[in-house]
Amino acid sequence: MTYAKTAAFTEEQQQLSRVAKALAHPARVAIIQFLASKQTCISGDIAAELPLSRTTVSQHLQELKALDLIRGEIDGLTVCYCLNTELLQRVHQQFTAFFIEATSGAACGPDDACAC
Repeated sequence: MTYAKTAAFTEEQQQLSRVAKALAHPARVAIIQFLASKQTCISGDIAAELPLSRTTVSQHLQELKALDLIRGEIDGLTVCYCLNTELLQRVHQQFTAFFIEATSGAACGPDDACAC
């Protein structure tokens, strides 16, 4: 029987993995970029602004909401969406630290042969 071994990883590793998985779909990246470009909460039809169907946008919004990357609050008959900037800033710092660590050690460069 197989099971997820998430306990073997830190909470930060798990969070980075979840966010990376969410951002692995270009539609989700486009939604986040669209919301960021507006610099305010959006209530209205996001699908009208993106080359995606309403169903597709709705599914991706739900995925982003599930990770708390965006927030959606009901405002009458519409939902008002905005970025969770606190979480995005924290994830940005975590990814920055991750890539600094990953690129600061001894590694093969483009012209270097591995010394394995």
